[in-house]
Amino acid sequence: MKKRFLFFAFLSCFCISSNAQSFLTPADTLDKKRVIGVTATGATLWVGSTLALQHVWYSDFEKTKFHFFNDSHEWNQMDKMGHFYTANHFAGMVDDLYKWSGVNHKKSALIAAGYSFGYLATFEMLDAYNATWGFSWADIGFNALGTLNYCTQAYLWDEQFVHFKFSVQNSGLADYRPNLLGNDFASRTLKDYNGQTYWMSFNPFHWTKKESKIPKWINLSLGYGINDQLIGDGGTYVVNNGSEQFSFTPYRQYYLSLDVDFQAIPTKSRLLKLLFRSLNVIKVPFPALEFSQGKLSFNPLYF
Repeated sequence: MKKRFLFFAFLSCFCISSNAQSFLTPADTLDKKRVIGVTATGATLWVGSTLALQHVWYSDFEKTKFHFFNDSHEWNQMDKMGHFYTANHFAGMVDDLYKWSGVNHKKSALIAAGYSFGYLATFEMLDAYNATWGFSWADIGFNALGTLNYCTQAYLWDEQFVHFKFSVQNSGLADYRPNLLGNDFASRTLKDYNGQTYWMSFNPFHWTKKESKIPKWINLSLGYGINDQLIGDGGTYVVNNGSEQFSFTPYRQYYLSLDVDFQAIPTKSRLLKLLFRSLNVIKVPFPALEFSQGKLSFNPLYF
């Protein structure tokens, strides 16, 4: 949760628009002032956020020697999807900033890969000395996959053919375990995996030679989520409420829906491009087919 909170904080800072159109325009050639500014700001935020998190978050937990922790089986891998998603978009943010500074797309993609993987690995090192958690190879692996997904496309084509997005809704399950799943909107958004869905959005006509009549900004979207999971290891959780007893057994959910690729919408406005880039991390609500528990169902509007 802490890693995703930092990611959204970074993303919010990045998405603050400037009134000057010229300032938002990427440099045609290498702009050393911009490169120095972006690098210095990134280094400051890296060190500052690490120290802040160590003081605000990790100081409340018992320390121990470096150790490993295998959490690959927990939460039906929804937390791992969060690592993938965070690394993917963090790399994209860094890539955008260095291309804005005039760095060519191949070098920018390599810088973004190093920055994204290195920054997120910092928190795995902090976890490694925490008695509650530990160094997770699964987390590192999904950080690497998310980084590679973005940076490989950026390096080879300077374009993203496959976008990874996020949506969230109130599952209603956090009320049973508010300390674990959140007790308000903000904490539930980050903690309640039952309300989260991760999406892979793409336009299949990108890979065909024929010109399609369907707009390039209309995408297919494949989603993954879980439900009825109130404990990390995936076991059945029983709630006793007076004379009533409720049993929750987790299951996976798979979705097929449509989506909007905002970055594929034609515009010459740098402000709109920045806005569309910011919006492209979230899945747009659409009707969706759901496959779960061996059944196929239809959601008239799913987010």
